[in-house]
Amino acid sequence: MLAQRLEKQAPIETRPLRACDVPRPEPGPGEIRIRVTACGVCRTDLHVIEGDLRAANLPLVPGHQVVGVVDALGAGVSRYRPGDRVGIAWLRGTCGTCGHCAAGRENLCGGSVYTGYHRDGGYAEAAVVREDFAYRIPASFEDAEAAPLLCGGIIGYRALARAEVPPGGRLLLVGFGSSAHVVLQIARHRGHEVFVSTRGPGHQALARGMGAAWVGGPGDALPARVNSAIVFAPAGETVPAALEAVGPGGTVALAGIHMSAIPPLDYEKHLFHEKRLQSVEANTREDGRGLLAVAAEIPIRPKVTRFGLAEANEALTALKAGRIDGSGVLVVGGG
Repeated sequence: MLAQRLEKQAPIETRPLRACDVPRPEPGPGEIRIRVTACGVCRTDLHVIEGDLRAANLPLVPGHQVVGVVDALGAGVSRYRPGDRVGIAWLRGTCGTCGHCAAGRENLCGGSVYTGYHRDGGYAEAAVVREDFAYRIPASFEDAEAAPLLCGGIIGYRALARAEVPPGGRLLLVGFGSSAHVVLQIARHRGHEVFVSTRGPGHQALARGMGAAWVGGPGDALPARVNSAIVFAPAGETVPAALEAVGPGGTVALAGIHMSAIPPLDYEKHLFHEKRLQSVEANTREDGRGLLAVAAEIPIRPKVTRFGLAEANEALTALKAGRIDGSGVLVVGGG
């Protein structure tokens, strides 16, 4: 089968992904194989490819927002049948027995494994996953629309919960990429007023068009204090400003898997008055199911820019440069 494979971590501008013919994976016991139709392009893929995250398994097929159709079953599979449309997300396995797993916090499991990092992902014509870590895709979404929900959507959903926005509260989003443009739709659906701070006229225009109450750039004065903030930008220098923006008792959630160094914080200016700084790590399967249910109910409509599988390097380069408004998706077939 055709796949885009990473053999050595390197800047995306050097085109480190190579198109190659690899054996089609066979599902093991309890696993399903899907014929991939679409795979979202995520900033986490960039962190894996460029080495911001230590290499866990090379050579590797990246991609962890995978949508496709089941075409083969491993021994003992009972949840899915050939022809079912499913998704594969970042979290693809946990130990199931540790204290974190038992407490419903499987995202903190020390034995967790991830799609497109520990195991091959969706930048390919086929992928496998344990059936209990696959998601049924609501019929209301096209394949390319569903793909960004499987990481950007899920992580944004968890970050929104961690941000603890009070009913009718005001929320600041710092950065406006794939995840933030999903969160904006959920937050407005819940009755929150949303401010957006982001670079680039395209991202700013998209935020305005999606109903943000205020849109500005880094350093612009907000019209009012906010109750909560979510930092999506992987830039540590944005964190002090986000903490200043929230009022007493406010929460700032950091939604990225990687972030540059955070500058020193001033206790009284940034943290006093019982402000909270929360990180977000991966997701639980309950987060995934919850996000997909909410997305279908609203319904959320991700703004998608489509690329072919052969254009994976170009898609990631555009993402890095901020040239994708909304979400980038590789269309592998039928997406």
